[in-house]
Amino acid sequence: MRAPHVPALPAMGPVILLRALFKRPQRPLPSALPELVTEYRLDSLPLDDIARYRAAFGFAGDHVPLTWWYLPAQRAHLATMLDPRFPFRIAGLVHMENALGEHGKAVPGQALLLRTVLRMLPPSSSGALRCVLETTGSTEAGPVFGCSSTYLIRRGERGGAKQPDADTDLSGTPLAQWTLDRAAGRRYARLSGDWNPIHLTGWSARLMGMRTPIIHGMHTLASSCAALENASGGRAARIECRFRAPVALGSSAVLRATSTTGGFVVEAHGKAAVTGACTLA
Repeated sequence: MRAPHVPALPAMGPVILLRALFKRPQRPLPSALPELVTEYRLDSLPLDDIARYRAAFGFAGDHVPLTWWYLPAQRAHLATMLDPRFPFRIAGLVHMENALGEHGKAVPGQALLLRTVLRMLPPSSSGALRCVLETTGSTEAGPVFGCSSTYLIRRGERGGAKQPDADTDLSGTPLAQWTLDRAAGRRYARLSGDWNPIHLTGWSARLMGMRTPIIHGMHTLASSCAALENASGGRAARIECRFRAPVALGSSAVLRATSTTGGFVVEAHGKAAVTGACTLA
């Protein structure tokens, strides 16, 4: 797994973040984009970082939380989108959906190979353009985790057909509630390395065209995953969600169970911010 031809997974440092913020789109855009495939290696698990992540969200036990796997996957996603063959801007992409699944155990000190496939989805009827990045993390013994993220690249035309808005029942059983203070985005940035300006401060969010800073979507998903695990006494084996609305810093969120089979909704500002389902082992 330490094969010299596989580059190390890039860190989420200031250099790569600045490259992402200032990447320019190709002009003219290509008429079609073939699948993009990249491979990176993670030489060992950062156990101290994982412990801090568990403590930040209240995960019990000493396992690798399922949502933590998004952090190395995100690094692989960003590196893939920085490839010159991806012709779009990265700043302004909207994280729409995410799915994570655990397939095996990772042994401390064992290297992982992260293989990412980026593919374009057909344009919607309104002309919206989306892409999917699918990352699989494997050891020599086999797959350990999978992560799939869907991003909105270009919004559709106003007046175009919209997909039906399902799974937005807000009458489910409350399981947890949390309030996001103004520093919540910066704390998560220190855990994840995701210093996107829209999550940090009022002025940095406005610089990116946002009226107010919002929390990272994966912070909301991690908070939900920890609460679902603690309520059941189990561990999440798979979790998937759709990000429906931003959650502003300074606001409160309520997690509700919407079914007996793992369905959940996170309510903020009186409407569904995140909907999803969690399979507990």
